Amino acid sequence: MATEEATFAGGCFWCTEAVFRDVIGVERVESGYIGGSVEHPTYKQVCGGNTGHAEAIRVTFDPSVIGYGDMLEIFFATHDPTQLNRQGNDVGTQYRSAIFPYSAEQEAAARAAVERGAGFVTTIEPLSTWYPAEGYHQEYWDGEGQRNSYCIAVIPPKLQKLRKSFANRVKSTADA
Repeated sequence: MATEEATFAGGCFWCTEAVFRDVIGVERVESGYIGGSVEHPTYKQVCGGNTGHAEAIRVTFDPSVIGYGDMLEIFFATHDPTQLNRQGNDVGTQYRSAIFPYSAEQEAAARAAVERGAGFVTTIEPLSTWYPAEGYHQEYWDGEGQRNSYCIAVIPPKLQKLRKSFANRVKSTADA
């Protein structure tokens, strides 16, 4: 089975990771940092907003099960691509809406999707060095996140929207 990768920044990586981990055809989701100037940034540095990095997810998926275009639809539907450098209470360039394409085909699809969107401010940025987030950020919602009041307030509505809008693309149908 051949896989592809997609990298999306849509605010807090805990939230986008939780969404994409529940998508059929997604093999792996890793939280991390991309698009900045500091080598091997830490969570604290990125949250400070001075490294240029975005909190992002790198998704490994099976294109024979789910296409990149479908991934883009899910990405745009489960965060607010009309907010510049913020998602809800998370404010700063580290929470920007951005796509980091791996190929000319991904870039063309991403640009077309952004152009179709009403008021989208999502940027298409060059793929740059990926830095995995610290271990405690990985699969956060499945562990610590369900005891974190921020996650409890933000993630379940995203998962409910995923399950309602993309029911045929979801691994589980249980309530968030």
